Amino acid sequence: MAIFVDSSNVAEIEEIVKWGVISGVTTNPKVICGDGVCGELKPVIMRIIELVRGPVSVEVTEENSEGMIAQAREFAAWDSKHIVIKVPVSEQGLQVVNTLEKKLGIKTNATCIMSFNQAYLAALAGATYVSIFSGRIRDMGYCAEDIIGETAEMIEREGLKARIITGSIRHLMDVTEAFLAGSHIVTVTPSVLRQMLWNPQTERTIREFNTIWREMKGKGQIR
Repeated sequence: MAIFVDSSNVAEIEEIVKWGVISGVTTNPKVICGDGVCGELKPVIMRIIELVRGPVSVEVTEENSEGMIAQAREFAAWDSKHIVIKVPVSEQGLQVVNTLEKKLGIKTNATCIMSFNQAYLAALAGATYVSIFSGRIRDMGYCAEDIIGETAEMIEREGLKARIITGSIRHLMDVTEAFLAGSHIVTVTPSVLRQMLWNPQTERTIREFNTIWREMKGKGQIR
């Protein structure tokens, strides 16, 4: 299992990388706009790769297969070892995944997946990653854990290379449930990652221990 950070904020990524828990980064147009990235995208992505030294997903924004492939080739040329091309699932999207993976040797992340069928087709097309959107699936009234579990079983049974990334994480329990259901990777925002670390009882316990230590030192019981 692994944790990716869902962000394009270089300063936040730089700080979180120091924790030693991040294996990769995912971005998308919404994340990039929300993080206020201005100017050229390439320097931002290259700095993130320098920090993480792992897979970094960059999403195509063209809406036809020719445009997506051309954009994907441009992105991949920045760093073919680390850049993964995010391709939304659709008829043209599957064509793009198949072309990039099997003809051009470019890794892909099939994204915006809301069902087992979509995940299965993307895996068959050759996707390196299939991104299942947990929170948005729940918005539709369906169980994200079932879809993750069914996809994990199918990948294992058929020996497909795809690895499941669970995204659209909104609550701490989403992380736990995704991993328990069989997700290989969970991608979380920096805020959710910090919530994973924090616990009020831990904070109280640390304060208690430190207070006792200071009191004993003040009394000369510890030197």
